[in-house]
Amino acid sequence: MVAGIRTPEPVAQLKNQMPAAFHELDNIRKTLESHFKDVQDFEFTIQEGKVFMLQTRNGKRTGLAAVRFAIEMEKEKLIDWKTAIRRVPADQLDQVLAPVFDREAVASARCIAKGLPAGPGAASGKIYLNADRAVEAAAKGEKVLLVRNETSPEDLRGMIAAEGILTAKGGVSSHAALVARQMGKVCVCGASALEIDYAAKTVTADGTVFNEGDALSINGTAGEVYPGELPTAESEVVQVLVEKSLKPSESTTFQMFQKLMDWCGKVSRMQVRTNADTPEQTANAVAFGATGIGLCRTEHMFFEGNRIDAMREMILAENTEDRKKALAKLLPYQKADFIGIFKELKGLPATIRFLDPPLHEFLRTITPLKISSPRNWSERR
Repeated sequence: MVAGIRTPEPVAQLKNQMPAAFHELDNIRKTLESHFKDVQDFEFTIQEGKVFMLQTRNGKRTGLAAVRFAIEMEKEKLIDWKTAIRRVPADQLDQVLAPVFDREAVASARCIAKGLPAGPGAASGKIYLNADRAVEAAAKGEKVLLVRNETSPEDLRGMIAAEGILTAKGGVSSHAALVARQMGKVCVCGASALEIDYAAKTVTADGTVFNEGDALSINGTAGEVYPGELPTAESEVVQVLVEKSLKPSESTTFQMFQKLMDWCGKVSRMQVRTNADTPEQTANAVAFGATGIGLCRTEHMFFEGNRIDAMREMILAENTEDRKKALAKLLPYQKADFIGIFKELKGLPATIRFLDPPLHEFLRTITPLKISSPRNWSERR
């Protein structure tokens, strides 16, 4: 169990098999959590009905779990709200904002296997059963899922290259689960319904055989596996704040995130402005609490569609008259963008940089021809 190479039964089932040991274990859990004031990852063994504690440490956690732990411990009066803020590393909030599977797509999809939710988020990709082949496929631009019975340190390259990791064996303390949480990867462990044949390069689940290179989707929040590539949607926080497609009351994740942000607002000593060049970027930033635009790079308004053509005309103009004609084409785009930006700012300040186009961003790179010299005069003639 400690090695993480077995898929364990839920500890809750111990209550039916060894009631006395379960009761003692539950008391130990409460004591440890009260003493350390944090979630504990502890190891124990039971021999002849007697519980032996082996070790304890603060539990590893994903971003979503970190937010939930902090909110619930403050609610239980185990910690105060200032301590709760410090319990959530800023870089882990990326996981809370990570995309999820589209709700309608998941509702109509067939779940072919279930495992342990070891790394939250949604990931789809072509399955590869070997780390080296996964790295090669990712280098070609493919989205990859690394599928193994269980992972080991030799699989690390493949795990880094993969969008997500799926194993047939192992628990939440397995190598795959621990590495996935450390790297912020989507992961499902212990999906025992999977039958993996390394020699044939196939994965069988729910009566269906998937060959290496076929697509699967995994939900690391629910521990579910689906055939094919499911479409993803923005995280629930983004759906509430930006898309407005979800009501705050419909998302527990958003409510926890918002409470954490409210606490952060109480102790914040500095304001944060955003880099934004479009109305859409401005709206997103303001929704997440930006207090204005720190830098609006006007040249970045002209990367899309036919805008870049007019920008190139302006850069390459050989006289003032031609440059004015090109600028006249750019003006309507820029004017519309700024009207949208100022509407989204609702009076918040903005710092605007005038047109300062770095040429490498707008002009194609021309590769010089390599001309080899003839070896003799007859070839030259």
